[in-house]
Amino acid sequence: MTTELLIITALETELKRDALPSGVRLVYSGVGKINATLATSKAIAQYSPKQILNFGTAGKINPQVNGLLEIGKVIQRDMDAEPLAPRGKTPFCALPGDYHSVSGDYICGSGDSFVTAQDAWLITQKIDVVDMELFAIAAVAYQFNTPWRSFKYITDEANADAGQEWHQKVNHGQELFLEALTKVMSV
Repeated sequence: MTTELLIITALETELKRDALPSGVRLVYSGVGKINATLATSKAIAQYSPKQILNFGTAGKINPQVNGLLEIGKVIQRDMDAEPLAPRGKTPFCALPGDYHSVSGDYICGSGDSFVTAQDAWLITQKIDVVDMELFAIAAVAYQFNTPWRSFKYITDEANADAGQEWHQKVNHGQELFLEALTKVMSV
């Protein structure tokens, strides 16, 4: 079965299935890179999408950004195998250390931790936002030669209050994403 557009989001609290236009496929991946890898691989095998669209929440590193952002590049923020490879790169691996979207201007750093404190490395890498799934989704899409786009809604400041802020705002980005989805589907 071929699907034009497949949406992957971590949790139902971020995006309700019944809010989507009819005919749009949605897969909930669960939280983290392993869950996202498994869900994305299975979804690509099942639906053969022409494009993957990721939507999710994010903490902001760049103090100048707010609202819904379209991500242009994603890197892996929690791969730290120094001195075998620089942080962000998987040692002894020929796969890219970053992945580029079809469009978008912002940089996302993915990792299996919820960011609650400053990390100078994130700033030196010019990361705008942090999440926990996009690197895995992009890596699988790359393996299957499937174009991808990602929209992240900023819920928190990636500081000590991030967990509480995320819980309060986890569902606030849905309407903005639906507006972006309408534009994506009209092209």
